[in-house]
Amino acid sequence: MSGSNFVDYIKISCRSGKGGAGSTHLRREKYIPKGGPDGGDGGKGGSIILKGNRHLWTLLHMRYTRHVIADDGESGSSNQSTGADGHDVILEVPLGTVARDAETGDTDFEITEDGETKVLLAGGKGGQGNVHFKSATFQTPRFAQPGEPGQERMKILELKLLADVGLVGFPNAGKSTLLSVVSAAKPKIADYPFTTLVPNLGIVGYHENRSFVMADIPGIIEGAHEGKGIGLRFLRHIERNSLLLFMVPVDCDDITKEYEILLNELRAYNPELLDKARVLAVTKSDLIDIDTIERMRPQLPKVPAVFISSFTQLGIKELKDVLWKHLNHLPDDVWHD
Repeated sequence: MSGSNFVDYIKISCRSGKGGAGSTHLRREKYIPKGGPDGGDGGKGGSIILKGNRHLWTLLHMRYTRHVIADDGESGSSNQSTGADGHDVILEVPLGTVARDAETGDTDFEITEDGETKVLLAGGKGGQGNVHFKSATFQTPRFAQPGEPGQERMKILELKLLADVGLVGFPNAGKSTLLSVVSAAKPKIADYPFTTLVPNLGIVGYHENRSFVMADIPGIIEGAHEGKGIGLRFLRHIERNSLLLFMVPVDCDDITKEYEILLNELRAYNPELLDKARVLAVTKSDLIDIDTIERMRPQLPKVPAVFISSFTQLGIKELKDVLWKHLNHLPDDVWHD
């Protein structure tokens, strides 16, 4: 996904259809000059519906959608004929899409399964025809119900990527390089901060045709939870990852300190993120020798840690093994603080 075609946030004006009016028709035929009421009900107004589509990875197809309007229901007619329902508008969205009310900020729902449908804005009910108001003492009601009005609201759709493993690290920690090595993804890679401006997804192959999804997400800076840099857009995406892979380069001043800063940003944004499984990858480990690696191990944070080098493939197989183990078994006493 390049910066030009990844869209994870849209705001749209939605209007559902109003219900059709009930009919006030009175039956009039050649030999029945004073027939009773036979007005039909109005049709239901169209709703606006979201539907999950596992083949979509972005909200790009809705990038220029500003207004979504569903059809009104038709009015009832004679012979107790119900008016036609207004056509629903079905918007297909990627899995992990969250719908929110733009005015209140309240979350309406999330779409997490392929084919799952949820009503974003319901259409108005059709009004009842006059046949429903007939009684023994009121034979010819000349009134009917109007249809319910539709709703009009501003809605926000936000995408939270669904991935098994989310990469967490400062800019230039080697996240994009790792993703390019372990999957077929081709993220932009360069030696300057914020090379990755949008998330990239890659499918990591494992033994016996098994695989898992890894997400390379823009790097954290201190204060990301306060919206500094591109922090909030990053932090939103890691909420849906099953496991967080912290990546710290071996040549930084203090590996544990960098890990703690990353952890604090997650804690400040959403403490529940700390409940996720965590693994540490010490990147660029081709810069040191094996003896140095062994001396450093006892000083690392108390989480499963792997020294890796995307350049020389050092530790890549071991890292896949560790990730697969924790994605599928998740023992609580190993990596949670």
